[in-house]
Amino acid sequence: MNVGKTLFAQVMEFVPWTSFARIVNRYSGNARVRRMNCAEQFRVMAFAQLTWRESPRDIEVTLGANSHKLYAMGLRHDVHRSTLFNFLMSLLLRCLPHC
Repeated sequence: MNVGKTLFAQVMEFVPWTSFARIVNRYSGNARVRRMNCAEQFRVMAFAQLTWRESPRDIEVTLGANSHKLYAMGLRHDVHRSTLFNFLMSLLLRCLPHC
């Protein structure tokens, strides 16, 4: 049985988290956040990209199948489709005026 870090956690160590936190604070990214902060959203989206997930349902099912490893991956809570959908819609609405 593996007692070390997951491969995803090892990849996430390369992210400059101090710079990430500084940018999140500068733009108030965690304002009005109840459960899933920017760092956890980034981890979920990075996981989706690395594992070729295509939809919020696909992401939810894959992370739900590995729910016993979520904490080791850096996620504190289960990821629900509604949370992912709300995040993706807010991201779309924020980016749409810039297009």
